[in-house]
Amino acid sequence: MSVIISVPDHILYEDEYILVINKPASLMVEPDRNGYPNLLQQVQKHIKSSLPNGEKVYAQHLHRLDRPVSGIVLFARKRAVLKNLSEQFAERRVKKLYQALTDHSPQQNKGTLQNWLRKEKKKATIYDQEIEYAEKVILDYEVTPLSEKYFLWKIELHTGKYHQIRAQLAHINCPIIGDLEYGSTLPYKPNCIALHACQLIFFHPISNETICIEKQAEFQL
Repeated sequence: MSVIISVPDHILYEDEYILVINKPASLMVEPDRNGYPNLLQQVQKHIKSSLPNGEKVYAQHLHRLDRPVSGIVLFARKRAVLKNLSEQFAERRVKKLYQALTDHSPQQNKGTLQNWLRKEKKKATIYDQEIEYAEKVILDYEVTPLSEKYFLWKIELHTGKYHQIRAQLAHINCPIIGDLEYGSTLPYKPNCIALHACQLIFFHPISNETICIEKQAEFQL
């Protein structure tokens, strides 16, 4: 499924140094070997359209979201600020919050999940004890029942590992709706799952002021 967006319609914040986009589900963040449309190339095209002829285009995403996931993605617009922003992510000074929908509820409506995750082929496997080649993963969550059937999760991600939220929720028998790869039995929209990056808090690389970007999920069932 090819996804071409009007980038201006998805901009949540923009200045000469950074750009924040609300990525739709089913759109990849970066190019892959299949050559599908991706967010990075579309952002580069948007920036090019605003520059004088001949001026070099620069855009680089600081983090990724899985293709079926929607939500906030931060881009550096100048190479000079990339190091600052990258270090914020590496040092875990960036706060990342997500929303998810499941059709199962956990034993506790609020808590912390701490496990070990190991990428095995193209899937994440969760373990309760440390094993070879596994990385410790941590998230905090709070669940609000929407009905007898659906549950809305608010998740703060402390370690951003491969398919972490998807795998950890599935591990406690709460797979995200639409995530057939991790055990969901409920269909969702094509090439999408009910997981959304809803808030990103970081420090502006030039002014050092706190930037809080929010975009609530618009889940459709």
